[in-house]
Amino acid sequence: MEETQNSQFDIIILGASGFTGKYVVKEALKFLNSPSSPLKTLALAGRNRTKLTETLQWAAHPSLPPPSIAIITADTTDLPSLHRLCGQAKVILNCVGPFRLLGEPVVAACANSGCDYLDICGEPEFMERMEAKYHEKAVETGSLVISACGFDSVPAELGLMFNSRQWICQAVPNQVEAYLSLESEKRIVGNFGTYESAVLGVANAKKLLELRRSRPKRARPVIPGPPPKGPTLEHQKKIGLWAVKLPSADSVVVRRTLSILAENPHGLPGVNESPEQIENREAFWSTVKPAYFGVKIGTKSLFGIFRIITVGMLMGLFSGFSLGKWLLLKFPSVFSLGWFKKKGPSEDEVKSASFKMWFVGHGFSDSSLASQGNIKPDMEIITRVMGPEIGYLTTPIILVQCALILLSQRDNLPKGGVLPPGIVFGPTDLQQRLQENGISFDVVSKSALKA
Repeated sequence: MEETQNSQFDIIILGASGFTGKYVVKEALKFLNSPSSPLKTLALAGRNRTKLTETLQWAAHPSLPPPSIAIITADTTDLPSLHRLCGQAKVILNCVGPFRLLGEPVVAACANSGCDYLDICGEPEFMERMEAKYHEKAVETGSLVISACGFDSVPAELGLMFNSRQWICQAVPNQVEAYLSLESEKRIVGNFGTYESAVLGVANAKKLLELRRSRPKRARPVIPGPPPKGPTLEHQKKIGLWAVKLPSADSVVVRRTLSILAENPHGLPGVNESPEQIENREAFWSTVKPAYFGVKIGTKSLFGIFRIITVGMLMGLFSGFSLGKWLLLKFPSVFSLGWFKKKGPSEDEVKSASFKMWFVGHGFSDSSLASQGNIKPDMEIITRVMGPEIGYLTTPIILVQCALILLSQRDNLPKGGVLPPGIVFGPTDLQQRLQENGISFDVVSKSALKA
């Protein structure tokens, strides 16, 4: 495990000793040098060599001694170290957040060098700012820069596509609403990094609006029927949840993918696709029908919803001024009513947690109905994505599978650019890979709606 300067690594995990980073290392080790895996060389990078070594020992347990993996010293504030990192890697997995504060130097280094980049960011302002600043450079150098390759926002992207593709023949969706339910046999405890990102996101909401106003308007997909109107708080009886709108990155990321698809109906061409692959990609996208999309968080009790609303109100109230923001970040357990704590969940709490994400689609049994004025949707399709704990288990599974696809199918993927995960990984076998690694996709019901 010596300091390495000139090796070529398939993957370098940056921020490997962090809360989520160490679980990413654990997941990556499952595929290192395993049969048929493209992952042959792996390195861990971060500021502290001792912590990185301890992370490797933890992730490799019970294997002793741990595998001989390179440890590289790098810091997001040390630009030469990041450029060296990019010169050594095919793919960098960035686990260093909050991305609003620490992510841009890594994106810049990758975009300038041509190295591929994946992260687990769920911060819309960061993602949109990186697209505005580095997309053209990344296209030029052949660097794929893809954020939101974790629970934010791959289950939402693939889940929407999975639901959309159930609307076959002349049937078309108008709206697909995702309902997220977090479950645990113990208690649900979130990652402080996620909480910190949320606080900073609320505090800087004006910057996101300013950025969007300064950017050219995106293409809008053509969706059959009028935009739906729904209540802020609802009781979704068919899935047994009370639900309230969740201001997450998912709907933002999905809209980016649908916007790119509106401009490129056959998807984005791969850098060196075979005729067969071109045919497969075009066939896939021909089955994806756009819909209005939103996300709600649900609980089985009305009390749970009021708890969620209370946390949201506290965050909105206190994040608007510097002392309030300091208090939110100093006492996360108090202001989140116990959902987030600085040391994160215990290993038992991680193992006992899971998620269900229901996709309730409303649309028309025949596309001709959508153009007939005020006719309401007459068809409903409910699908579901399920998996283990979202931050430390599902996120590493998704991130590592996205990286393995980059390593093994690079010719079939776009040359470069700052892109959302859906438009890149939609036509690949990512859904199948996730199903083989504990994240399931299933159709719950298809039914007619009463007039």
